[in-house]
Amino acid sequence: MKFSELKLDDRLLEAISYMGIDTATPIQERVIPHILENRDLIACAQTGTGKTAAYVLPILNKLAGKKETSADTLIIVPTRELAIQIEQQIQGFSYFITAGSIAIYGGGDGIDWVSQKNAMMNGTDIIIATPGKLLSHLKTGDIEFESIKHLVLDEADRMLDMGFIDDIQAIISYLPKKHQTLMFSATMPNSIRQLAQKILRNPVEISLSISKPVENVDQKAYLVFDEQKTNILRHILADRKSYDSILIFTSRKSKVSEIVSSLGRFGFTSQGISSNLEQNKREEVLNGFRAKRIRILVATDVMSRGIDVKEINLVINFDVPHDAEDYVHRIGRTARVNAKGEAITLVTQKEIRKLKKIEKLIEAVIPKLQPPVDLGPSPKWDNGNPESNHNRRSYRRKGSKRNKTKTGS
Repeated sequence: MKFSELKLDDRLLEAISYMGIDTATPIQERVIPHILENRDLIACAQTGTGKTAAYVLPILNKLAGKKETSADTLIIVPTRELAIQIEQQIQGFSYFITAGSIAIYGGGDGIDWVSQKNAMMNGTDIIIATPGKLLSHLKTGDIEFESIKHLVLDEADRMLDMGFIDDIQAIISYLPKKHQTLMFSATMPNSIRQLAQKILRNPVEISLSISKPVENVDQKAYLVFDEQKTNILRHILADRKSYDSILIFTSRKSKVSEIVSSLGRFGFTSQGISSNLEQNKREEVLNGFRAKRIRILVATDVMSRGIDVKEINLVINFDVPHDAEDYVHRIGRTARVNAKGEAITLVTQKEIRKLKKIEKLIEAVIPKLQPPVDLGPSPKWDNGNPESNHNRRSYRRKGSKRNKTKTGS
């Protein structure tokens, strides 16, 4: 369906056209008409399907021609990265209409607090905020949300996983009784349904491709020993020199700097990003990655839903994520909105059960590859059962010998 068929303001259609977009994604096609009709809604759609535009565009459509200066829309998100990403999209879509927006998140200084407070008090149209920071502002008593007409909970499942349920319910208590509530989630566990029952009124429910990667992702897995991971990483990158945007995920913050250092020794320049970095540094790194100044980015799972970068060629899971859902969000960073992408996961013997859970969740078998023979023996799997540790001991002995020879040369 063309955006021109969705009854959107001509100025919005012009902004969309300038972005080179003319066809709505399935989630946009199904969600936009209901939002324009002021229906409460709960939508389940995976990352990378265009769900941000699915709610931003109809809200901006309602704001077109708005004259009063008051806060109209509150969007609550789990991370500062996602807040920044959404505000950037709003700025693009609202280029030809008058609509102000601000992202509210932690990690700044006193000046940031004052500017955020002033923006909310002066009636910025759209506020995108993380729960904790927004609640801190509300508790001062200086901010009033009596004019809010739209509440959006984006990545609601992630917010519940991060323990924000009480903060969300507290924020809702500051809103007027009558407002439109839109809930977006990549998964639909019982906790999300229970929350929806509490805060939504006769909602429309839309579900698309629950917890499955988009079809355009070429998925594969290498079966390796722990000590082989950095070498297989070098092999993967050496074979893909034409790729200009590569994202490597690890489950541990401590691993980020180790991977960056290893890549540096192999001649690959990369940058790492995790919650350990100061906010301004994180934004600097992300902007460099978006602009393709940084070719390889190493990140933790906290970033898996907060990185909005077009045309990521490859996502590498340095380790299998703890939760099968996180796998979907990690590889959802590539092949966004009908583009093609590649996802490679490094799997050790102790991680095979996690991989099986992922395959069960996505209802697909991920092709298993063996590392190149010059990297030494690797695990072999027979119907998912690892062989004995003989190969691992053999690899360690050979690896030690090679390392000694190399050091002495």
